[in-house]
Amino acid sequence: MSTGDLERIFTRRRFLLGIGIGLGAVVAESGLRRAISSLLPAEPAPPSAPRTMAGGATKVWNPDPYVTPERLAPRMLPARGAQPALSATFRRPALRTKIGQMLLVGFQGTGVLPSSPVMRAITDDAVGGVLLFDRGRNIASPAQLRALVAGLQGAALKSGPRSPLIVAVDQEGGSVARLNRRNGFAATPTAASLGARNDPAFTRSIGLGIGRTLASMGINLDLAPVVDVNVNPRNPAIGRNGRSFSASAAVVTAQAAAFIDGLHDAGVRASLKHFPGQGSAAADTHLGVVDVTRRWTDAELAPFAALIASGRADTITTGHIFNARLDPDHPATLSKKTITGLLRGRLGFRGVVISDDLQMGAISAAYGWDEAVRLTVLAGVDLLMIANPPTRGGSLVTRTVDLIEDLVAAGRISETRIDESYDRIQALKATLLRGAT
Repeated sequence: MSTGDLERIFTRRRFLLGIGIGLGAVVAESGLRRAISSLLPAEPAPPSAPRTMAGGATKVWNPDPYVTPERLAPRMLPARGAQPALSATFRRPALRTKIGQMLLVGFQGTGVLPSSPVMRAITDDAVGGVLLFDRGRNIASPAQLRALVAGLQGAALKSGPRSPLIVAVDQEGGSVARLNRRNGFAATPTAASLGARNDPAFTRSIGLGIGRTLASMGINLDLAPVVDVNVNPRNPAIGRNGRSFSASAAVVTAQAAAFIDGLHDAGVRASLKHFPGQGSAAADTHLGVVDVTRRWTDAELAPFAALIASGRADTITTGHIFNARLDPDHPATLSKKTITGLLRGRLGFRGVVISDDLQMGAISAAYGWDEAVRLTVLAGVDLLMIANPPTRGGSLVTRTVDLIEDLVAAGRISETRIDESYDRIQALKATLLRGAT
């Protein structure tokens, strides 16, 4: 299939979406899945022995059985508008500030002082956002959380670029809900239970309820929904925890659309995860390198493609899975072929790309910090997640800003590349200020 043929397919798909034809019909008429498949090299034959990836980590091939995903959903909720352009008066700050805006950091503490590491990261390093966790780390009660977020946001608006913080949390529902009964919030259903019910109106109401709760706390970005297709129900990070809506790409797409619309109704932005799909994984990327080459199918891209086309993809969070069909050398987060080539180039995503936590085992087991950061930026990721900065010793946040600044000075990363991410982040923040659309 030629580039021209592919462009005609995607143009026709957008036209059909615009006039309200269901996605099932779009798939049937345009051959979207065939188009996605044509972007990928043929599946390689399994090697006779484990392979070794960059950094020396060993990847083991494991042909576990899986459920074959179905086609896209036959219906879709109305599309939303694209992320707005920056204003004509927009001016970029100094390089170091632009780099700081590219970091999304976790921290320790249910309250903060001016001397707290997170406050120094905001005032001295101009970090773009913070990430909140439960189990006594950041969230103890509704009143405490509201005060904490207000304090952090106030510091950001008074210092450096005077840019509002992205305040993010994993509020998927079920066991992955940082705001939960233990800290004074209502329980929420799992994605799996919503998918089993398969009622978009009900799912939208759940998204709305979650969004209103987050907004009342000052949280403006939900790192949800998971749009991984439940290809391997034994997946320890996704399937076993009820984090996927379904083994059907159709159900995943429709349910995720409804959930996102509920968040949007409350003025909260969403993040699709984990690109390019890790529902087929047989291991947990928190713990080590995970290779999905043999199990992964292009159908796992279908929910991402549909939600991008509909305008619902505010941000996309990457997965750390290794897939030799997409890049024979690097996992997705560190892969320019996957992020810039596939996600931005072929699927046409223009918004903010967020890395999963760069401290996870899937990255740290194979790469040193400096190399992981360099490759992540070059891949096209905009927000680098550092979920667990050490509380003792030198600041990992400052070290990371220093590192990227040095890479730019050495010509190993262009300042133009930094500007691309900075501009996308500021455009996203403009929508956070406006709230619901």
